[in-house]
Amino acid sequence: MSTTTTPPLDFLSHNRAAWDKQAAEVREWSRPVSPETVAAAKLGNWNVHLTPRPLPKDWLGDVAGKRILCLASAGGQQAPVLAAAGALVTVFDISDAQLEQDRKVAERDGLTLNTRQGDMRDLSAFDNASFDIVFHPISNLYVPDVRPVWRECHRVLKAGGALLASFYNPVVFIGDRDPDFAKQGLIRPQYTLPYSDLNDLPPDQLQKKRDAGEALVFGHSLGDLIGGQLDAGFAIEGFYEDEQPNPRFVVDRFLPTFLATRARKR
Repeated sequence: MSTTTTPPLDFLSHNRAAWDKQAAEVREWSRPVSPETVAAAKLGNWNVHLTPRPLPKDWLGDVAGKRILCLASAGGQQAPVLAAAGALVTVFDISDAQLEQDRKVAERDGLTLNTRQGDMRDLSAFDNASFDIVFHPISNLYVPDVRPVWRECHRVLKAGGALLASFYNPVVFIGDRDPDFAKQGLIRPQYTLPYSDLNDLPPDQLQKKRDAGEALVFGHSLGDLIGGQLDAGFAIEGFYEDEQPNPRFVVDRFLPTFLATRARKR
C-alpha cells in the first residue's frame, strides 16, 4: 500500500505568477508612468514613492550619476523616473512581466535601464559595493524571511551608500480577516508574528488565494524589519509613517500603516 503526500507549495513560483498576472492586467503597481512624467523628470521635476505620498526630497537628493538598484520594484513606475533624472538604474524583480513594463517605458522614452530577474534574498548577480543607493518600496512581505534581504542590500552597497525601504506596520497582519468583523469596525486579534499565509491561513482560505492567483504574503516583526537592518550593519538615519489612502483593514483607519526607513551603510 502506498501513500502520496502533497509537495510543499513553491511560494516563489506562485508569487512570480501572481505578479505576472498583475502586470498583464496593468493593475495599480503595474501601471507604467506616462511620457509626460518622464519628460518632466528629465527637466528636474520629479517624485518617486516608497509609500503613497511622495518621498521627501532630501532622502535621495541629486541622483545624477548615482548607481541605483530598484529592488523588487519593477512595474514601470519608479525606475524610469530615476533614470530620466540622470541615475544609472538597475531594476531587479521576481516577475519578468513586471520588468517588461520598465523595458517598455525605457524604449518608449529613450531611457537606459538594466533589468535583472531574481529573488530579492539573493543578489549574487551583483558584485560587492556595486550601488550607491538601494531603493526598495514595499515588497518584502512576499518573502518569509526579510533578514537575507537586508544582508544582501548591505553587501551590494558602497560604503556610505543608502538603503531606502518601506514596509507595512506589522499590526496589519494580526487581525481576523472575517468581513463581518470589518463591517462592525472590530479588530479581533487572531494571528501572531511572524505571520505566514502558508502556515496561518485555514486551508480553504489559502486555496482560495491560490485559485485567485493572489500573491502569498508574510508579516514580519519590527525586530526583523528594523532590527534586522541594524544587525546587517546599517545605521538608520531617517524614518516616517504614512497613511493608507484606501483603507483595507479596520486598523488602517486609526494609525499610519506604512513605514519607511533611510539607512546608511557604515
